[in-house]
Amino acid sequence: MESAGKKFVTSESVTEGHPDKVCDQISDAVLDEIMKKDPNGRVACETFITRGLVIVGGEITTKTYVDIDTLARKVIKDIGYTDNKYGFNYNTCAVLNIIGTQSPDISQGVDTGGAGDQGLMVGYACKETPEYMPLSLMLAHKLSMNLARVRKEGILKYLGPDGKSQVTIEYDGDKPKRIDAIVLSTQHTEDILDGTGKQITEKSKREIKEKVILPVIDPKFIDKKTKFLINPTGKFVVGGPQSDTGMTGRKIIVDTYGGISPHGGGAFSGKDSTKVDRSAAYMARYVAKNIVAANIAEKCTIQIAYAIGVAKPVGLFVDTHGTGKISDVEIADIIVKNFDLTPAGIIKNLKLRKPIFRKTAAYGHFGRNDSKFEWEKLTAVGMLKKKAAGKKKTLVCC
Repeated sequence: MESAGKKFVTSESVTEGHPDKVCDQISDAVLDEIMKKDPNGRVACETFITRGLVIVGGEITTKTYVDIDTLARKVIKDIGYTDNKYGFNYNTCAVLNIIGTQSPDISQGVDTGGAGDQGLMVGYACKETPEYMPLSLMLAHKLSMNLARVRKEGILKYLGPDGKSQVTIEYDGDKPKRIDAIVLSTQHTEDILDGTGKQITEKSKREIKEKVILPVIDPKFIDKKTKFLINPTGKFVVGGPQSDTGMTGRKIIVDTYGGISPHGGGAFSGKDSTKVDRSAAYMARYVAKNIVAANIAEKCTIQIAYAIGVAKPVGLFVDTHGTGKISDVEIADIIVKNFDLTPAGIIKNLKLRKPIFRKTAAYGHFGRNDSKFEWEKLTAVGMLKKKAAGKKKTLVCC
């Protein structure tokens, strides 16, 4: 069993206006456009953004055509970079397209149903939240989502598209006890600066706390010692691509489990489902979530490993962190016998040839309530309960 006692766990999230997330959304928008007309297209799209410039590159093999310039500008406009006061404008930025085709050396392995790359992918689930996700990450995502909503609905008109959130939870053993700290940094216009020009006003801090933070946080987790740090540097006028270069795939911890579980290292956005970096990570999440939902374990980490060009995994590792009702070895045996972990099987079972990916590119790929995200569905719970019922736990806990 994991050790009991006080511990502090922190996760962060970012808004869709964060430069890295702008890039993720452009890359996945390109993928979706190709999936609409060419579901078998091969896509590895990478985006780079900086002051006044967007570069879209990578390796794409497809029978269709995508107007990269128009698509990238539409994504940036949807996010909210529509005025020069935010330091970036969808209408005036430059967009460069330097996309090539997939290497034939890789294609020959993928064409036969093999994995698009070697590597290890990780899935995780726990019972901390209704979404079977870590509480610290789900709260961070909800804060970032609410920050974007308040901006887009004009509730706080001075907010800009860029923003970040961070939540630190104090645990008593494995149980979340209280929120120790909430950090919220949001881009804003100059009109809420105080007389020094270096700090936002106390009035604006109160408004952000009341409109953004408190509506999404359960009061039972807040006490007198909870720290609220709003724009702790003082101000955040210069934000977005004007202040920070963005690249596809740099927010992998935000995309997955908030640092609570290990990460395989591969990014998701801009990659079609023959890339096991993405598809196998989705499958590992699906299996882990269904195992926890079936009450086989309180929490579960699953690692799947592949060799490039080879269909079947070369490795499978299960860790229920001492909470399993049957042994991890027995759970692994159930997985191998009942889930198709080949790229073709994953693509078919999770329906990954559809244009569903831009939605994943902000606020996390997991713990999302969307009917098109097959990896979040609990369709294997019944089968897992039945298979586990006949097993005896072989590990003895002292």
